[in-house]
Amino acid sequence: MIRNVLLATCALALAAPASAPAQQEQPPAGGEPKDFRLPEPETLRLENGMRVTLVPYGVLPKVTTTLVVRVGNVDEAASQVWLADLTGDLMEEGTTTRTAEEVAQAAASMGGGLSIGVGLDQTTVGLDVLSEFGPDAVRLLAEVTRHPRLPASEIDRLKTDRIRQLSIAQQQPQQMALARFRQVLYGDHPYGRLFPTEEMLRGYTIEQVQRFHGEQFGAARAHLYVVGRFDGGAMKAAARQAFGDWGAGTPPTTNVPSPQTARKVHLIDRPGAAQSTVYLGLPVIDPSHDDYVPLFVTNALLGGSFASRITSNIREDKGYTYSPFSQISTRYRDAYWVEVADVTTAVTGASLQEIFGEIDRLQQEPPGADELEGIQNYVAGTFVLQNSSRGGIIGQLAFLDLHGLTQSYLTNFVRNVYAVTPDEVRRITGSYLDDERMTIVVAGDREQILDQIREFGEIVEPAVP
Repeated sequence: MIRNVLLATCALALAAPASAPAQQEQPPAGGEPKDFRLPEPETLRLENGMRVTLVPYGVLPKVTTTLVVRVGNVDEAASQVWLADLTGDLMEEGTTTRTAEEVAQAAASMGGGLSIGVGLDQTTVGLDVLSEFGPDAVRLLAEVTRHPRLPASEIDRLKTDRIRQLSIAQQQPQQMALARFRQVLYGDHPYGRLFPTEEMLRGYTIEQVQRFHGEQFGAARAHLYVVGRFDGGAMKAAARQAFGDWGAGTPPTTNVPSPQTARKVHLIDRPGAAQSTVYLGLPVIDPSHDDYVPLFVTNALLGGSFASRITSNIREDKGYTYSPFSQISTRYRDAYWVEVADVTTAVTGASLQEIFGEIDRLQQEPPGADELEGIQNYVAGTFVLQNSSRGGIIGQLAFLDLHGLTQSYLTNFVRNVYAVTPDEVRRITGSYLDDERMTIVVAGDREQILDQIREFGEIVEPAVP
C-alpha cells in the first residue's frame, strides 16, 4: 500500500509542467498538548513493609515485573567500591535451588530474560514475560533476589571481568573526566568514588559478597512493580506468597552528600590527544524542589537537546565538537548540572569561552517565545514517548519512589513544562547555573591546552607520585 502511494506521488510529480513553481507544503499545526495520563495504579504494602504496585497497561499479552531495591554503591564503604556491582554479578549465577542455566531456561520458557542492574541508589531485578506467566515471573524474581547461590566458584572469573572493565574505563577520556568531576564535587562520599583500585577488586572474597547481600537486601527496601496485562488477583497472591515472609531488614541508606564546587580547572594530561574532553558544572536542586521542572526545561534549551544553544553554537556554527550535551544528573536528594563535550585540542579554550558565553547570555536575556515553545514541545514529546512502554512506566514510578514524589509529578509534568515562561528561564539560569562557581575538568594534551585554559580559573593538577 505504502509503495503504491509513493509511486503515484512520483508519477504526479513527473507529470507536472516543468515551468510550474515548486510549492512547499506547510506542516499542519500541532495539536493541543495533553497531560500524561497513567492508568490508575494499585499499591499494596505487605506486612514486612515491602510495597507492590500494579498498573494495567497496553493491549499486548505481556507483563513486565521489576523488583527495585534501595541498594547500590551508596551502601559501599571506602574500601568496598564496586562491591555492590560484584554482588549483582553473582546474583545472576543461580539460586540455592537452581543453577544459572536453569534460571535462564525458566525465564526463557516464560518468553523473557532475567536482567539485574546495579546503580548508585538502586538495584533492579527485572523480567518481561507473556501475561500468562506473570505470577511465575514474580516467584522467580523472589528466588533470585532472596536466595541467590552466590557461588565461590565464580567469583574469580567475575572479578577478572570487572578488572578488565576497570582497565578499559580508566583509559577512556570521558570516564577519566567524569571520575575527576565527581571526586571534586563529592570527595570521599560514595557518589564521588567512581572507580575502585585493581588491588581492591582482587581482594574481594565471597564472604564479603554474602555479608553485603545479607545486610543490604530486605523487604523494607523493596518495591515490586507490575505493568502490562495481567490477572490482578493472581499477581497479588503471587507477591504475597513469594515475598510475604521476607525479613524487613535495615531501612534504606540516607547518606545525603554535601557537594562542593569552585571555579577551578582540573587538568588531566593526555599527551598527544587530538581532542580535549571537557566537563563543567555544579550542584543544583534535586527533583523534590519546586523549581526542578523549570530547571529541566532550561537545561534542554541551553545544552540538553540537539536544538539547544550550546549545541548549535559549538557544533553547528563553529564545528568545534560533534556531540556536546548537558544534563541534570540526579541521585537521592542530590543533583548536578553538567555540560560535556569532546572538542578539538586547538579550540579547547575557545569552546569553554563559547559555553560560558551562552550561559551568561541566558542569565541576562530571556529566550524568545518561539524558541522556548520549540524546546517545550521537545521536552513534553520525549516525556510522553519515554512513558509509552511498560519499562518506561516502571522507570518513572521508581523515579517517583526514590525522590519521594507523588503521582501528580507525572500527571502535571506536561502542563508544568508549558507553564515555564521566558523570564522564568532567565531566573533559573541566574539562580542555579552560576558560572563563577562551576567546577571545570579538562582531559587533554597539557602542552597544547595549558595556555588556552588559564583564564578560566586556577589550574589544579594531580600530584606527581
